[in-house]
Amino acid sequence: MDLRQYFKKIKDTEASLEEPYPLVVSLETTDGGKPGAVIEVSRQEAAKAIVENRAILATDDQKQLYLKQLAERKRVAEQTELSRRVQIAIISDSELRTAVTKQEKEEGPKGLR
Repeated sequence: MDLRQYFKKIKDTEASLEEPYPLVVSLETTDGGKPGAVIEVSRQEAAKAIVENRAILATDDQKQLYLKQLAERKRVAEQTELSRRVQIAIISDSELRTAVTKQEKEEGPKGLR
């Protein structure tokens, strides 16, 4: 292929893409590319992959599925981060009794309030 034609095809394809970061679906390639992976790339990378027959634009269904999976991964990551922040202190029975007794002495008798 002539290099001028190659870069013209990339430029034309890039101009036809509406989104700044389109979702593309990978195709199986002879150099080991795995089919079906949905990824978000720049317009230039998407155009290059499409011209080189390494990817196609994602359909609306594929986009929705990708966004749902992304939201689920974000939720799991946030939940993991939150659970990592939870601190648990293990205290013995005697320490608990001491703390409760100390608190009761500071507050005074319950019936006088």
